[in-house]
Amino acid sequence: MQTVSSPEIEEAKKAALEVLLHNAHGPFHGLPRTAGWGYPEPYTRDLMLSILGIAVSGNQKLLDSIRKVLQTLAKNQTEHGHIPSLVHNNDDRGASDTTPLFLLGVGIFRKVTGDEDFLHEAVEKSLVWMEYQSPSDRYLVAQQPTSDWRDEQWVTGYGLFVNTLVYSYLRILGKHERANKVRHEMRRFTIASDANHHHVHEGLVVKHKPYYAFWSYKIYSSERFDLLGNSLAILSGLASQSRAEEMISWIEEECAVMKERGELAIDLPPNFFPYIKPHEADWLSRYSTFNNPGEYHNGGIWPFICGFYVAALVAAKRYTLAKEKLMVLTQLIKKCNHQKLDYGFNEWIKAQDGQPMGQDWQTWSAALYLYAAKCVELKNTPFFDEMRRSEPWLSDSDSTEKPASPSATVCPQIIGKD
Repeated sequence: MQTVSSPEIEEAKKAALEVLLHNAHGPFHGLPRTAGWGYPEPYTRDLMLSILGIAVSGNQKLLDSIRKVLQTLAKNQTEHGHIPSLVHNNDDRGASDTTPLFLLGVGIFRKVTGDEDFLHEAVEKSLVWMEYQSPSDRYLVAQQPTSDWRDEQWVTGYGLFVNTLVYSYLRILGKHERANKVRHEMRRFTIASDANHHHVHEGLVVKHKPYYAFWSYKIYSSERFDLLGNSLAILSGLASQSRAEEMISWIEEECAVMKERGELAIDLPPNFFPYIKPHEADWLSRYSTFNNPGEYHNGGIWPFICGFYVAALVAAKRYTLAKEKLMVLTQLIKKCNHQKLDYGFNEWIKAQDGQPMGQDWQTWSAALYLYAAKCVELKNTPFFDEMRRSEPWLSDSDSTEKPASPSATVCPQIIGKD
């Protein structure tokens, strides 16, 4: 494995800060750009996730910029508390992740500034909105397909990513009783049987696997692996220390097998695997244009998600592995698509050949690199450490079960039970 010295990491951090400062002022009401050239619009989810890197940067210009973003989102919040997909456009609605990301972003900003009442009214409205997103009138929230960051991939019902955001914002905002109930529901087995008994509530735990299911709803589920959702599960404390350790070992073993098969070219995990392939049950015809195996949401390598994975490794106390993956990520962010740049901070990378395929100077790619580097440097995970300390570790009911072999693909369907 190619090594990267600390000076190279420091150089990459400076480059990431340059990207964020360049993108801090865009053409839409002076709000930040989502990417240096390709995406001039202020996309809510990208900017909310970038708060992690901005918060640890200590740069006042960036903090002022993200304050403006949060205040504009609060101004454009709907009557019922929903947050729009574009910061400046209150008519661009329907995303499942923007409101929980707003709540998490405000929680982080409050920690940074010490202003515990920042946007209090908007937060309370959004909390109510999120409670109404549970079709069972319980604690897990559901979503429509293509309504979260995977706008070209179906996530139906109780998606892992959105529910890890829910758990995280509840923790950072001090709503611990409801967070505990979300955790309890997520720790149930997924339901994938022909009959749904009334006393059984579906969750997102996968039997004989250390990770959480991609999504689950009634008798349907997908047990493919979602790197972003599972990294957040580790960071936030949804996954116990033992589950986190098993999950990381499983990820690394699976990636080694994918490399042997020619499905993975670099030492970083794809955002999603096993890839959905043509003629499989969950393949959609549109995927042949936008979502081929190893591309985009169907297994592309996203630097911002790899930043979350590095942070999750630190949370699991896998410090050596975290440094190794940060080194690989430091090389990856140099790749660019359209511009002649020293650092591309590209949007996403094709898994099979390691080529950049998205937009350069992507805000969340730069921001999450900064956050990952800070986590490795400090050997802690700012903002998430406090979430994991908010209650004692609880043992997972299936944490002692042996994970399947690394050559496994999709998990077998199972019956959910209390």
